[in-house]
Amino acid sequence: MGSTVEAGGHPIPTSAVLMASSKHIGSKCFSENVAFLKCKKQDPNPEKCLDKGRDVTRCVLGLLKDLHQRCTKEMDAYAGCMYYNTNEFELCRKEQQEFEKACPLA
Repeated sequence: MGSTVEAGGHPIPTSAVLMASSKHIGSKCFSENVAFLKCKKQDPNPEKCLDKGRDVTRCVLGLLKDLHQRCTKEMDAYAGCMYYNTNEFELCRKEQQEFEKACPLA
């Protein structure tokens, strides 16, 4: 697996990248996710929550870009390990520790 960011600097949100970043996403994008889930619970019409969904997407993509800028090597290694091992956290603990040391949860 190559870089987690395309040539233009935009993050590529593959399953491995999202799984590797899941703790950061859960922390940084918590309020956006909660607002989206509340909206979905209140109104089953998918069209009513598009703005909330965009907020979640914007938050996650911004976070991925930030993580890649701050700890490129560690994020690429962790996401690469997750990709190679079909997103099995247990097989990537070493890379996870290095990533979380380089980019600790805020």
